[in-house]
Amino acid sequence: MLKSMTRHFGFVPILLGLVSIALLAVSVWGYRAGGWPWPKAYDLAGWGVWIALAGVIVALTALAGAFRKSNGAIIALIGLILSLPVAGLGVAFEIAARTTPPINDISTDTEDPPVFWFTATPTDYPAENAAPQRSAYPDVRPVNLSIPIDDAFAKALTLVETRGWAVLSADPAENQIEAIARSRVFGFEDEVAVRVTETETGTRIDMRSRSRLGQIDRGANARRIEAFLAELQSHVTE
Repeated sequence: MLKSMTRHFGFVPILLGLVSIALLAVSVWGYRAGGWPWPKAYDLAGWGVWIALAGVIVALTALAGAFRKSNGAIIALIGLILSLPVAGLGVAFEIAARTTPPINDISTDTEDPPVFWFTATPTDYPAENAAPQRSAYPDVRPVNLSIPIDDAFAKALTLVETRGWAVLSADPAENQIEAIARSRVFGFEDEVAVRVTETETGTRIDMRSRSRLGQIDRGANARRIEAFLAELQSHVTE
C-alpha cells in the first residue's frame, strides 16, 4: 500500500507542472493575441510560477521517498522536469528584479542621449537614471567604428532588421534609427534608438533602449544595447 501511495504521490508534481505550463502559455497568449492588460497576464503567470514551485517541492519529496522504497522515481522525475521550466523562469525574474536598479530607460550617452521622435510617447531620458545606470551597467558605452558614417548607418540598419525589430524611422539625413523590439516571452514592446555620429577617426554609435510598460526592466534594456553594439562591432571587424 505504501508503494502505491508513493507512486500516486509522484503524479502530483506532473499535474502541477502541466498546470504551470498551461497557465504561462495562456498568460502569454492572453497578452499577445487576446489583448489582455499586462498586469492581468503577469498575475496569471505568477500563479503558474507558484504552482511550479509547489511542483518542484512535491517532486523532490516524492523522489526522496521513491529512492528509499525503490519505487516511483521515474514518475517523480518527470514531474520535476515539467515543473522546473516555469519555476526557473519565475526565480530568474525575481533575482533579476532584486539585483538590478528600478529603471527602464538606458542610454550609452547619459549627458546627450538619443531622443525618440517617432515612438508613441516621445520623452527625454530621465536624468535621475544616469547614476544608477552607470553603477549597475558600466559596460553600456558607445562604440567607435573606423568606417565612414554612411557604411556604419547601413550596417546598423541591417542589424536592426536582422533582429526582427520593427523600424519606425531610418533617415540617413537624421543619422538615427528608431525601432520597436519585443521581449522574448510576452512580446512586450521596447523602444530603441540608434544614433550614428561622424568622428575624426570614423563613426560613433550611441544607443538608447527603454521599456514602454512598468517601472523596471530587470536589465533587459542594458543587455539589448550591449548585445547589439557587440554584434555590430564584430561585423565591422570581420
